[in-house]
Parts: sequence; C-alpha cells; structure tokens
Amino acid sequence: MSGTRSGAFVFFGATGNLAAKKIFPALYHLERQDQLGMPVIGVASRPWTVEQLRDYARESIHRTVKTVDKAVLERLLASIQYVSGRYDEPATFAALAALIQPESRPLHYLAIPPDQFELVVGGLRNVGLHRDARVVVEKPFGRDLASARHLGAVLHDAFGEADIFRIDHFLGKEPIQNLMVFRFANTILEPVWNRHYISSVQITMAEAKGVDGRGPFYEGVGALRDVVQNHLLEILGLLAMEPPVADDADAWRDEKRKVFRAIKALDPASVVRGQYGGYRKEPGVAPESDVETFVALRLEIDSWRWAGVPFYIRAGKGLHENITEAIIEFKAPPRLLFSDADCTPPEPNRLHFRLGPDDAITLRVQVKEPGDRMFTRPVDLSLNQTPDEENGGPYERLLGDAMDGDARLFARQDGVEEAWRIVQPVVDAPPAVHLYKQGSWGPKAAIDVWQGEGHWLAPETH
Repeated sequence: MSGTRSGAFVFFGATGNLAAKKIFPALYHLERQDQLGMPVIGVASRPWTVEQLRDYARESIHRTVKTVDKAVLERLLASIQYVSGRYDEPATFAALAALIQPESRPLHYLAIPPDQFELVVGGLRNVGLHRDARVVVEKPFGRDLASARHLGAVLHDAFGEADIFRIDHFLGKEPIQNLMVFRFANTILEPVWNRHYISSVQITMAEAKGVDGRGPFYEGVGALRDVVQNHLLEILGLLAMEPPVADDADAWRDEKRKVFRAIKALDPASVVRGQYGGYRKEPGVAPESDVETFVALRLEIDSWRWAGVPFYIRAGKGLHENITEAIIEFKAPPRLLFSDADCTPPEPNRLHFRLGPDDAITLRVQVKEPGDRMFTRPVDLSLNQTPDEENGGPYERLLGDAMDGDARLFARQDGVEEAWRIVQPVVDAPPAVHLYKQGSWGPKAAIDVWQGEGHWLAPETH
C-alpha cells in the first residue's frame, strides 16, 4: 500500500481531550489546504448523536483556530460521522465496518489510552478493517522494553510495519525538522561535525510549570519516560545521525537506529534524578513519591564520528523557564595570539538550536574588542524564524504524512526498542531523587553528570 493515499480517517477517542485540542483543529487545517477530502469517522463510547460530535468539533476549532473560514468548517463538519459503542463490543466494529468502503484504505487513529490499543486492534482485525489499512498510535510506546515489545507484537499481529505510524508530535515541529535541513543542506558543517572539532553536545527541555494538575498521570511516568526516552533521544539522533542514503522512511530511520545502537545502556550511577519542592503536595501524588520531575544524564556514542564526545541531556518541570534547545560546543582554539596573562582566551564557538517556544539558530563567534590589545568578545550570528500560524501545528503535518503513507517522521519498532534499551537500567534501578526549588535549573547535583569537564549553559548566557 506504500504511496497510496488513505480514503477515510477513523479515530477512536473522538470525544476526548486530544480530539478537541489537536485532532479536530488539525483536520480543519488539512481541509483548508485541500489535503483532506475524505470521510471522518469518530468512534467513542459516549452515547452522542453525530450532530453532538459535530458541535464538539465546531467548538474545539473555534477555540483553537485564530481565524475560522466558515465554508471550510462546514465542509469538514459535513464529512464527520459517528459510531457510538464500547471497544469491547463486536457491534461497535460491525457498525464501523458498515460505514467504510472496502477500497477506502482507512487510516485508524488510536487517540485512546495505551491499555486499550490491544482491544481496538483486535476489534479491527475481527471485522477485517486491518486489511489494506494503516494505524496511528500515540506515545508512550510501552512503559519499558518488555511492554514496548509486547505492543509491537500486538500491532504486527494485524498490520505490517510499513502501515504502523507511531506518532510523536514533537517530530512534526518545524524547528525539529530544521535540524535535518540545517545539517545536511549546508556543506560547511560536515568537515567539523565530528569528534575532532566538537567537544560536547548538550540538550535541554525545560518547563516552568509543574505537573499542572496531572499528578496521577505523572506518578506513573516521570521525566525519563515522559520526554527523555522519546523526544530528547530523537533530537540526539537527528544531531548525530549520518546522512541517509535516500529520502525515504527506512533510510532516515536506519540512520537513527545506528546512533541508538552505538549508545551503551545508561548506568544509573551516572544519572541524576530530581523532584521539585511541592510535587508531593500535588493532587493524586503519593506523600512519599520518588517519581522524578527532573533528570540529567551523560551518554556517549561509540561510533567513528562521535567516539569520546559526551552528550548531556536534562529535562524537567518547575524549572526557570520554558525552553527546548540543543547546543553544540566546539573545541576551544589555542591561546597563541591571546597569550598575555591578563588576556582572557577566546570562548569556544557554539552552535545553538533554539527548538521552542521560539525557533532560532545562533552561531557564537569571537571578534576583536576595539582597542590596542588583543581582547576578544563574543558575537552571535542569529537566524530567527516566526512560525506561520496559518499552517497550523505539527499534527497537521503528521496526519497528512500518515494519510500519504510517509513514515519518515514516525518511529519504527526497532528504534523504539533501542531507545528503551538505553534507559532500561534506570527504569529498573532508579537512583534516589534530589529535591530542588521551583524556578531553579534543577538540583545542584545535576552538574555531577559533567564529571568536572564543563557545566550546563543557562539560556540567558548564550
């Protein structure tokens, strides 16, 4: 079915929060761009009529889209149909099958909790809706290596790997995609993109707010599972991968898998876990919870390009500000011209990718300070890009790609398993958490992962 476009969009969980916040607005943008044009069939257990679902979609779009084109909205609403029923009842899937044309090549989107994936996949298989079809599943792709393998087996029991789309909205963001373009469309980078010139790479994903009322969810996840095993390892993969041999999904994902395979499983002793003060008072959080709201770690990639270059990752909630970034620090130049005892040697060059909430790429270079002495000062060469709100967000891109069968921005089973392999020792034997103050950059112990070789760079110092 590769290369053929789906002719129907089916999504389970049509009355849920994800549908309201992301999926209906994404479908609106696709319709506005003339990239939808197919039946949209919602499935959920609420005993709604199709008109109630359409009203729900209308409200969600007006709430999330800045300027709504009435004609576009009405076209989308007219395409929506609804199946009400429990996922453990065969009648639900029989009713769904009656609405889908055999040749429509449906795309099934599972916007439901992961513990219901197996139930729904089995229901689709029982009525033959898995044939000549695709399926989209939301992260998390398992809670550990064993459950990730089990989920893979469940999906493969009904769908081929080429028809499984493991969606991570993070990969649909413009600045994340720009990592690939910036790396491989600029030949000036390739000669220095290796262990001979780069001294370290650090990746940060910071959120200023806490768990924001989602205590019960976070108790079962923690920062490592929530963003490190998926989002941040994906960023690392894009920064470290070799150029793909072709512009197709398997070529892209082959190179990322090679990066993951070259990373040794984490030693829990080299990982720092933190928890912000007040987390244990959040609703739904255990009074003695040791779930991490912050994690910092160091890893290395044992490959010819990267051997000996440390990669540092930190992520957390309740931190100083909202920011996602990657900083490539190059090796410092020799003193030579700057050898006076009172002359500060030049800082190393840094290439800084700002990945959110705004999008910017900055190269820090050194220039001469005006005057008689050979003093240097840093200058930032920056490119700032403002997102085009009319093009919507990452879900439009990813849903459109899945409808077209383009899996380049989706995870593959072997890559998922390698990512879990890397973090599994910490999942099995997590080190004790260090408390930190909300509004800080995490526990002081986070510097320990640098092993005396450097320090975390606060965004305001770049």
